[in-house]
Amino acid sequence: MKPIRVLVVDDSAFMRRVIRQILEGAPDIEVVDVARDGLEGTKKAITLQPDVVTMDINMPGMDGLTALQHITAKTKAKVVMISSLTRKDALITLEALELGAVDFITKPDGTISLGISRLADEIIGKVRAAAKARVRTRTPGRRVPRVEKRVPVTTVTDLDWVVMIGVSTGGPRTLEDILPYLPGDLPAGVVVVQHMPPRFTASFAQRLDHCSNLHVREAQEGMRLSNGLAVIAPGGYHLMFRRQGGAVTCYLSLRPEDDEFRPSVDVTLRALMEAFDPKRIIGVLLTGMGDDGADAMVELRKRGGWTVAESEETAVVWGMPRAAIERGGADVVAPSYEIADIIRRKVGNR
Repeated sequence: MKPIRVLVVDDSAFMRRVIRQILEGAPDIEVVDVARDGLEGTKKAITLQPDVVTMDINMPGMDGLTALQHITAKTKAKVVMISSLTRKDALITLEALELGAVDFITKPDGTISLGISRLADEIIGKVRAAAKARVRTRTPGRRVPRVEKRVPVTTVTDLDWVVMIGVSTGGPRTLEDILPYLPGDLPAGVVVVQHMPPRFTASFAQRLDHCSNLHVREAQEGMRLSNGLAVIAPGGYHLMFRRQGGAVTCYLSLRPEDDEFRPSVDVTLRALMEAFDPKRIIGVLLTGMGDDGADAMVELRKRGGWTVAESEETAVVWGMPRAAIERGGADVVAPSYEIADIIRRKVGNR
């Protein structure tokens, strides 16, 4: 079996050395070279044609965002961005995902991250997933919907259905195949659990709000689910729910602490089933590594809910939806570009 060939691009000699050491510690990965900036990285990517490029965002000269566009246009390499946890880098990272990066890794402590070695398992795992990932392309001829917030979010108090969407690697672009195509007067609230670190989800919610007819907000303590509102689970917390009178409200929790992801699709979907009628819940599981959400999808289906898993055709990484399908947790299997219409038909008109 051929090793995964990786090019490491970072302006810090320390970061280049540590990332190289981490990757070379995996028996199935070969670091073919390193580069000091975006320009050198682009040239070496074109010459060496690696399977994966790890790319720092902030570099002198040609930055990571510009290099990303050249590399994805001129090679078949999958790009994993290396980002810090600042709000500015969060916005740039989301733009990189929109432009074709497969995934990103956040440094724990700044541009030159002395703690990067703590992320060894994550770095190796994401490089392996990127090597197998499918590069997303826009659906040809699909009309981009007009954004028109028809219903002020503060005036809506009813909740007919809840659509719970779980997603990980490849999620930002995949969600843009779905949320913008749901109408602003959708008779359902939407809950999104996207595996994403703190400080990224607020920017992500704003980005989705700008291109959606639904109102999209990062979930906050006490926020009420309502028709026409999509809430994004905050990075670093599990999004939970409680029933208060006739309303379903959000609350944030650090427990369970031992869960692999926080937020977790399994944790949030199970909490939703306890606070809202499972027969009025639509579970949707999209692209991502691993199996988070698969068991809860099975449980939702057994309790009378309705479930949709993304098909291999469009999934960047067909891990989470595949697990749901194999365990019997999917009523429908469909490509991402059909899922908005499937949801609309299921919930009907207000």
